[in-house]
Amino acid sequence: MTRDEFNDFCRSLPMTTHVVQWGGADVWKVGGKVFAIAGWTKGNTMGITFKTSDIAYEVLRTQPGLRPAPYLASRGMKWIQHYDTPGLDDAGLRDHVQTSHRIVAQGLTKKMQRELGLYPN
Repeated sequence: MTRDEFNDFCRSLPMTTHVVQWGGADVWKVGGKVFAIAGWTKGNTMGITFKTSDIAYEVLRTQPGLRPAPYLASRGMKWIQHYDTPGLDDAGLRDHVQTSHRIVAQGLTKKMQRELGLYPN
């Protein structure tokens, strides 16, 4: 997945905002909370970081090309970084980024969810 493809995909998710910070990383948020980060590359592999469920974290953290996200995972957060090959294919990355968006959106207050039109009930 290229950086442009990553940004286009994140932009397509509901109620997202984008900032460039932390040394030029593309940081995507929903309700002001980060759900995905893309930055540096290792060879042809772009570093993409996303939040996971507890179960997905346990499965993904030992896969080749994936690791617990530096800084975030060291603080007990369930974030994975795709950083090298083989890692995840593009479809897998999109699925996990979309799931990260959902996890973060569901963690917002009910009031914020309604204000953003994410969950009408």
